[in-house]
Amino acid sequence: MHPVNSIGFAAMIASLFGRRRRAQAIEPLYGAIMARALDYDLYRHHGVPDTFEGRFEAVTLVAGLVLRRLAQLPPPAADAAQDLVDRTFDGVDSAMREVGISDVGVPKRMKKFTSAFYGRLAAYGAALAPDAPAGALKAALEKNLLEGAPAGAALVAAVAGFSVALAALPLDRLVAGHLPAFLTVREG
Repeated sequence: MHPVNSIGFAAMIASLFGRRRRAQAIEPLYGAIMARALDYDLYRHHGVPDTFEGRFEAVTLVAGLVLRRLAQLPPPAADAAQDLVDRTFDGVDSAMREVGISDVGVPKRMKKFTSAFYGRLAAYGAALAPDAPAGALKAALEKNLLEGAPAGAALVAAVAGFSVALAALPLDRLVAGHLPAFLTVREG
């Protein structure tokens, strides 16, 4: 084998193993996001619909808040953010297949979910911006997470508090899955 080709092949193999290690490294964070997003209290006490779409919205909310924090951190946070997005969409793809969506239908739905995911990230980011109008977060939660139902003050406070608590976390704690508590307050 020519030395140049063997170097190229070795680099390709190293790259594949590097991606696999990075994918494995993001699992604790992904698991923590899923634990927060699938917390029974979110559905029982805060009115999130317990449907495939409702769960997608909850995952999108929690992952979006984490991605917002990762965007504020220096490198290699951008790599961690990309790994998290990739893992999140792998999870959505797997969930669709588990509920019986055909191999032909998954790509079409993934395109829809991808668009919705990035739209929600923009909406929550704008609602949590320092110059956001009063009630912006409540409106974003009602439109997306709650499918038009009213958001209680406890849910709005929990989301805002989670965002503030995330802002204090360094990259190593995030990637290790050490996320703050999410639903510490229930609607009365």
